[in-house]
Amino acid sequence: MVSAADPVLAEVWRGEHLECLHHGALAVTGPGGDTRLTLGDASSPMLPRSSLKPMQAVAMLRHGLDLDGALLALAGASHSGEPFHLDGVRAILSGAGLTPSDLRTTPGLPLDQDAQAAWLAAGHGREPLAHNCSGKHAAMLRTCVRAGWDPGSYLEPAHPLQLACARAIADLTGEDAGGPVVDGCGAPAFAVSLVGLARSFGRLAAAAEGPERHVADAFRAHPEYASGTRRDEVVLHREVPGLMCKVGAEGCYAVGLPDGTGIAVKVGDGHHRATVPVLIAVLTALGHGTAALSALDPEPVLGHGRRVGAVTLAEPVRGAIATSLG
Repeated sequence: MVSAADPVLAEVWRGEHLECLHHGALAVTGPGGDTRLTLGDASSPMLPRSSLKPMQAVAMLRHGLDLDGALLALAGASHSGEPFHLDGVRAILSGAGLTPSDLRTTPGLPLDQDAQAAWLAAGHGREPLAHNCSGKHAAMLRTCVRAGWDPGSYLEPAHPLQLACARAIADLTGEDAGGPVVDGCGAPAFAVSLVGLARSFGRLAAAAEGPERHVADAFRAHPEYASGTRRDEVVLHREVPGLMCKVGAEGCYAVGLPDGTGIAVKVGDGHHRATVPVLIAVLTALGHGTAALSALDPEPVLGHGRRVGAVTLAEPVRGAIATSLG
């Protein structure tokens, strides 16, 4: 839930002028799943959107999905639509005797600007293959084939696949998965609390074996498949050993650390740019700060093509993070 009482997480400065405020909520859980820090409403159900994809990939592995490595990372991805992403989706499908025509993903364009320009220049328009969720949909179809389930109705909430996804989300968050409602890609979207989301990522990142460990290892080894070559998720994966993370639509971002610590942030107005300074502050307070993380600015404030401002962490939030986690 987005609450009007959530604190200001990040500020947008253009020169000396405060131009924008981003309100939101934060949850940090410890290695045992206990709550270490919350800001804002972190206990009410909210929609993590694509931040749930690693848990959906766990569900698919539990029911026969035969992927690992880069293609498993792609199964849990919100990919950028770069050529290697689309080739990977085709490979997932062909391994189950399927083609892109079997996808029921909402038709879309590549997220990456360069990939989108090349896609359009090649004469393509909006297609299910190009949607950022096509890796998940391809893996869902392949799971249905392996499990003997009807692939034609795989998006229905009562389908065995979607029921399995709800169970995996409940197992890892420690909460019942609310909903479902229809996500942007057409698949069911489930609701959990921000605390539950943080807890689930701590459990994934710390898993010693099983599907949870396989998914976490795939993300850590192939972050460009789980996101894209020019995404901040790749920087987080590479800068912090053992970290796994996943962004979700409308300002959601979840991180797990190998000791079992979980972090989740939700920005009330849905803007991704406000999540990054919050996550960097938490990681730094936990002893994982690096120069590359400090310099990370995925959406700089520009004026006439040059940097003229910055998105910064709100000072009360900085103080709360330092006091609770430092």
